[in-house]
Amino acid sequence: MKIVFLKEKMNELVISEIQIIPVKPKDGLVAFASCVVNNSLYIGNIAIYTSPNNLEGYRLVYPLKVLPNGKEINCVHPINKDAGEAIANSIIRSYEDLISKREVKK
Repeated sequence: MKIVFLKEKMNELVISEIQIIPVKPKDGLVAFASCVVNNSLYIGNIAIYTSPNNLEGYRLVYPLKVLPNGKEINCVHPINKDAGEAIANSIIRSYEDLISKREVKK
C-alpha cells in the first residue's frame, strides 16, 4: 500500500463535471446528480429533493448503504458546512439551469 500526503492544503473546493438526471417526481425526489470534487473525487447517486422547509428550494441526500440488519451507513457526505454548501449550490444551480432550459423548449 502506498500512502501519499498532499503538501499543499486545499483552500477551496472545485465542483466540476456535474451531471443531472431528472426523474418523475415522487415524494419530493426530482433528480439524481453526480459530480467531481477537486478533480480527485467522484461522487454519484446524490438525490435532489424539494425542500419541505422552503417551497422554492432543494436539498441533497447523499448515498448510503443499508445493511441486512437494517443499519444505515453513510457512504459519502460533506463533513463541514462550507463543503456542503459548495456542493449543494453547484448541483442545485445545474439542476435549475437544466429545468429552465427544458421549460423554454416546451
